[in-house]
Amino acid sequence: MSNQSTILQLPFLSKAIILLCWICLFFNATQAQYNVQFVIKNQPTSHLNDTIYMAGNVNKWNAAAKGSQFVKDRNEYTLQIKNSPKQLYQFKLTRGTWDKVESTGAGDLLANRELNVESDTIIELDIAAWQDDFIKLEKKHTASSNVILMDTAFAMPQLSRSRRIWLYLPEGYASNKKKKYPVIYMHDGQNLFDDLSAAYGEWGVDECLDSIIRNGKQGCIVVGIDNGPQRMNEYNPDDNERFGKGEGKQYVEFIATTLKPFIDRNYRTLPGKNSTLIAGSSMGGLISLYAMLQYPDVFGKAGIFSPAIWVANSIDTLTDSVAGKLSGKLFFYTGGQEGESTINNVIRIQEKIGKKSSAMIYSVIDKDGIHNEAAWRKWFPVFYNWIMADGWNSISNKTD
Repeated sequence: MSNQSTILQLPFLSKAIILLCWICLFFNATQAQYNVQFVIKNQPTSHLNDTIYMAGNVNKWNAAAKGSQFVKDRNEYTLQIKNSPKQLYQFKLTRGTWDKVESTGAGDLLANRELNVESDTIIELDIAAWQDDFIKLEKKHTASSNVILMDTAFAMPQLSRSRRIWLYLPEGYASNKKKKYPVIYMHDGQNLFDDLSAAYGEWGVDECLDSIIRNGKQGCIVVGIDNGPQRMNEYNPDDNERFGKGEGKQYVEFIATTLKPFIDRNYRTLPGKNSTLIAGSSMGGLISLYAMLQYPDVFGKAGIFSPAIWVANSIDTLTDSVAGKLSGKLFFYTGGQEGESTINNVIRIQEKIGKKSSAMIYSVIDKDGIHNEAAWRKWFPVFYNWIMADGWNSISNKTD
């Protein structure tokens, strides 16, 4: 089933074109604080005496964070959060470790629960099952033959640590020794190619590109950078009271001045900015936007999926000051179910870039979309086909 999209030329974006899918208008977020109460009404009787925690974006996804423990009263569990700001909660319930996380009744992994806090709220929760109560089927490697591990511990001198790096080399790379390719640098490398390493499902980037290339379209090299224990710091340019010191500046410097030169020296790349892309989701979407702003002469195109703009107050100021240097293309995805604040943040940044730059902006607000790998996997082919096209002629005006 297809739903017609709309293409709008907006007057305040005289230098940019925005393709809006499922446009939604929302009121601006307020700074009010609210009391939130989570109540577990039902859960498997085999674990009624166990301690339950909420792990989510408010506690760095800590499976047993202090202050995130439910209080038991008979068979009912309650967690009170006082003075919560207006924000989107993304969370799961655990019994203290990630191998004891809630699941579907069949033992399958659940997508993140979401709650958009806009008032005093009581949310009732049911736990269908716990994943550790099921016999686990061994996950298998799903990466295509075009994916290799370039390095299991590539040095990141800007951060005094190392990281595993994945590499997707397009079909035909080995046989045609003269052909050169664009490069996409992507974050959260564990989730891009291989189900075995992807905790919450993979993007299927390799299968997507294999199919696109076999249909005669432009191929590319993809460099996947694993996240690490400091993900919330590495992907954030700002210091954050909750998450700690921001290391985004150093992380992006690593990509621009250490990793990219290495890739350009050792692989057949098109090194110019219009052939150098950066993409990611959530915190990875935020750091991709920051990379475009910080290095507009290095990165010419970006895929910005569900960016966590709310953790980086400096993004607005940086956008105001350097947006005029941007050209090329930016693809924004936001799920309609991600919450008012998330959507408003993205629209505000798009408007700033549109007013001041010559960049083309493709903006998707999928009314049914949520904040997870399945949504980003769905929209990755649309992003890729548009970002690699020379103009608008190859862009379909329908979405599934």
